[in-house]
Amino acid sequence: MKRRDFIMLVGGAAAAWPLTAKAQQTAIPVVGFLSSGWSDAYAPMVDAFRQGLREFGYIEGQNVAIEYRWAEGRNDRLTAMAADLVQRNVSVIVGTSTPGALAAKAATKTIPIVFEIGGDPVELGLVTTLNRPGTNLTGVTQLNSAVAPKRLELLHQILPAATKFSLLVNPTNPAITETESGKLLSAARTLGLEIEVLNAKDESDFEAIFAKLNQSHSSGLVINTDVLLDSRSKQLASLAKRHAVPAVGSWYEFPEAGGLASYGSDLKVSYQLTGGYVGRILKGDSPAILPVQQATKLELIINVRTAKALGLTVPLPLLGLADQVIE
Repeated sequence: MKRRDFIMLVGGAAAAWPLTAKAQQTAIPVVGFLSSGWSDAYAPMVDAFRQGLREFGYIEGQNVAIEYRWAEGRNDRLTAMAADLVQRNVSVIVGTSTPGALAAKAATKTIPIVFEIGGDPVELGLVTTLNRPGTNLTGVTQLNSAVAPKRLELLHQILPAATKFSLLVNPTNPAITETESGKLLSAARTLGLEIEVLNAKDESDFEAIFAKLNQSHSSGLVINTDVLLDSRSKQLASLAKRHAVPAVGSWYEFPEAGGLASYGSDLKVSYQLTGGYVGRILKGDSPAILPVQQATKLELIINVRTAKALGLTVPLPLLGLADQVIE
């Protein structure tokens, strides 16, 4: 190689070094967002998650990127989606819903994981203790699973003479389905009620389930906490209206779309807390020492218009407890 060519080669390499260094300095962290649901149904929660990030100085598209993975009710897709996020070496994985959190945990023991779930993370095997998780996982819990029996009690108060109700569950989410079903069946025994469990693996099962409800002499329906069932609240509310079924869910959209009532956590609060924890980890905090947080805000929404259409009278004390009454 001629001396002049060598100088040009070295000079060209030297010129490239500052560009490489600059690219490394301006690289922004990437957050993997893993959900069992649909992007449209969870838009308000994603906005709340972004708000939590902003509280720690992170703005999507400016100094943080988010890789979204939506399983759209197909929990069997979550394993591959979690593996893809690990392969991309994201900075943090957010596992929303129990299936999403469990898939993230199975995929990596090194990348920090922040979960947002309705169940007990110790019972589910996500962490060993709430105060000091000690591994790469921490997160936020809300009360949707814990208050599952309250939805049955709510329906029983509105229909005090009824002795048989139905419970709609998603069998592809066994961790939550089994826990909530057990709590609700125990509450039913205490109240002297009979419970029929109905399974919906996807939306195609909904029509047949409501047709069966009319044949089984069930007086009302409790909808289990689940991403599939929550995300399709409008569809379930429409079917409940068409078949004249008094039904109670956990998702605020259910009574807003014409269902009788809902009782559950305000997920916007838990998603905002989740975003805040991601922000703290991006700033250097270890998930091992961040205690699991609990979002305690609950909402009771009653659609009185629907109650009247069903020929039901909602007790005044119950209306007095409601956060929102739709008339």
